[in-house]
Amino acid sequence: VTVAESGGGSVQPGGSLRLSCVMSGFPYLRYYMGWFRQSPGKGREGVAAITSDQTAYYSASVEGRFIVSLDNAQKILSLQMDRLEPDDTGMYFCAASPESTRNYLLGNFYAFWGQGTQVTVSS
Repeated sequence: VTVAESGGGSVQPGGSLRLSCVMSGFPYLRYYMGWFRQSPGKGREGVAAITSDQTAYYSASVEGRFIVSLDNAQKILSLQMDRLEPDDTGMYFCAASPESTRNYLLGNFYAFWGQGTQVTVSS
């Protein structure tokens, strides 16, 4: 299984970015995928997640600003990030796992991870 993120970059506060994650070699029909971020001095934070039946979950810090989506056929996960704030700065990781879990925003429940893509929000 390989997981690869793209789409990071630098943007001013209030701007937008769209992250993508392509998953390959993943044979499961029932699964979930998520976005996590980590910045210096902070722990890993679950940002958004979505199941293969299209149920989405968001952290309180991004709800209303970020939208997670999943193309099941292509196994491509996306994260549309609008109204970005400096606190959104960090390395963003895509993760995936088969079946289901009781907490989709907890990284311990994910089996496969990408290498990350950097998002910087600064004026």
